[in-house]
Amino acid sequence: MHEKLKLAALRAMIPRMPFNKTLGMRVARAHKDGVTIEIPLREELMNVAGVLHGGVTATIADAAVGVAIWHHFGGRRRATTTELKINYFRPIERGKVVARSRLLRVGKHLVVGSVEITDADGNSAGFATVTYMLLDAAPAHRGG
Repeated sequence: MHEKLKLAALRAMIPRMPFNKTLGMRVARAHKDGVTIEIPLREELMNVAGVLHGGVTATIADAAVGVAIWHHFGGRRRATTTELKINYFRPIERGKVVARSRLLRVGKHLVVGSVEITDADGNSAGFATVTYMLLDAAPAHRGG
């Protein structure tokens, strides 16, 4: 197994992904089997009902597994989402959304992770399973 990345390196990765940076995503903790990330709620992320938009919740679930894979491989392996299934249990109205991922299976070509989604008070707000396809270790150099 590769050496896992330190929390500071995981936090530095988020600004390199413009969409996740726009959402205000932050890596809160690194765990042996995954990561915890969070997004503070703000008006731009809410839907017309005044609760967190479901797309933001799906994005944090997807990113939680992606960052966990990055952590697991020490930043040496690229991956892309192939499937995401999410169940929403309750709306999130204030504070932040928190996603705790766990890598359930790291195979040769696929990684399957689970994500527990909670609100600022720790109430269960959803659950997701996310599958990623592992790509080549380093992007191919395209000469010009």
